[in-house]
Amino acid sequence: GVGRPVLGPRARGPAPPARGRIRSAVSRWPQRFVASRLLEYEVLNRVHACHGFETHGSDACRLLERVNLVEMSTEVLERALSPFRKPVRTLDALHLPTLVFLRGRGLEVQSATYDGRLMSAAVALGFVLAPC
Repeated sequence: GVGRPVLGPRARGPAPPARGRIRSAVSRWPQRFVASRLLEYEVLNRVHACHGFETHGSDACRLLERVNLVEMSTEVLERALSPFRKPVRTLDALHLPTLVFLRGRGLEVQSATYDGRLMSAAVALGFVLAPC
């Protein structure tokens, strides 16, 4: 079956995920992902910031190839300007409206994140968290 689209995963922190962690994520989630176009920026920015493209780049790109990236539409950006039930950071305020956008189109989506604040905000909006 197709399964539920999953928004995410998101990586934060000063260093790119270890090579094994990226491979683990690839094998743990066999379905395709749906995410904001911001995910590509966030993943590659972390890899490049730590000069890790030679060692982590191919795994990161392989993971991103499985992601259906949702462009930042006017509808998504307008929702980002509205208040959220829980405090959110700037990029999270752009990721969450992508979930809302997809749900509004009849998709059953889950949020996949390692970030506690994003988890809390997604749950407050009525989204299920994907096991990470």
